[in-house]
Amino acid sequence: MKYIISAAACVAIAIGVALFFVFSTFSARSEAAYIYLDADDTHDSVMAKLDTIGHQYALWGFANIARHRGYDENIRTGYYEIPSGESTLNVLRRLRAGNQTAVKITIPEVRTLDRMAAAMSRYVMADSAEIADVLHNEAFIDSLGYDSTTIVAMFLPDTYEIYWNISPRRLLSRLADEHKAYWTKERLALATEIGLTPVEVATLASIVDEETANTAEKPTVAGLYINRLRRGIPLEADPTVRYALGDFTIRRIYFSMLEVESPYNTYKHAGLPPGPIKVASKAAIEAVLHHQKHSYIFMCAKADFSGTHAFATTLSEHNANARAYQRALNERGIR
Repeated sequence: MKYIISAAACVAIAIGVALFFVFSTFSARSEAAYIYLDADDTHDSVMAKLDTIGHQYALWGFANIARHRGYDENIRTGYYEIPSGESTLNVLRRLRAGNQTAVKITIPEVRTLDRMAAAMSRYVMADSAEIADVLHNEAFIDSLGYDSTTIVAMFLPDTYEIYWNISPRRLLSRLADEHKAYWTKERLALATEIGLTPVEVATLASIVDEETANTAEKPTVAGLYINRLRRGIPLEADPTVRYALGDFTIRRIYFSMLEVESPYNTYKHAGLPPGPIKVASKAAIEAVLHHQKHSYIFMCAKADFSGTHAFATTLSEHNANARAYQRALNERGIR
């Protein structure tokens, strides 16, 4: 009987100690801490991730109550905040319920889908290969209203809040919704006035971006290309040649390069290319929608290498600007 009473007392004491541990503060830090849980995590790996955050007694309490409540068999992926001052029991509840914290993803101005996949993989659980597979899945991107040449137009460089364990398909669907929200009635009306669709606006904006990094100059460059489109003059945009050649490091375009056969080569093909040559910036999109109205149809980089352009309305004026720039390139030994 004494043995039975002693055993019962021990159990009671153990339960009391466990309750004390689970209701006490879990984190040993003065500020909130965060952990990532992925599909490969087990009870042991979760405990290893919590080990650098929690008090030792809290970790013991967490481990025991987690097993009791079957958390080992239902570990939910995500990015979780472990607030300072929160009880061990509430930390477990948060993880069991999958109440994760949103992360911020920044969409960059990249040139290729593979680079986009690599960039997005830094913010989500899926790796770049998984994201690339979806980006190249014709049936899926068709369901979003795009194809392999226009899908780049869907991306708007900005920062968005998402959950870290979001699937690639849900992520792209979310970005498609953001794109639709951006194209308000007012913006659609401006695009229609120019005679372009949102995808065509993004395509032209991508060329504007590659032509100039000077935000103040973008509306002027956009207006020049719109003048050419309206007059049926080939755009003759050097960035499209670089894109067609697949070499974005080229600093000087030679006449031989202009012969590359590609629908993106705007020296050989009139009108806009099939799709954007990069993810267009919002500044460039707005520059197209609110382009400067002028009579320029020629431009050439300035010989002072300021990053801006000399604009012209006549070929003779343009040729003079071009000769000055070519001399400057030769003087600097730029090939």
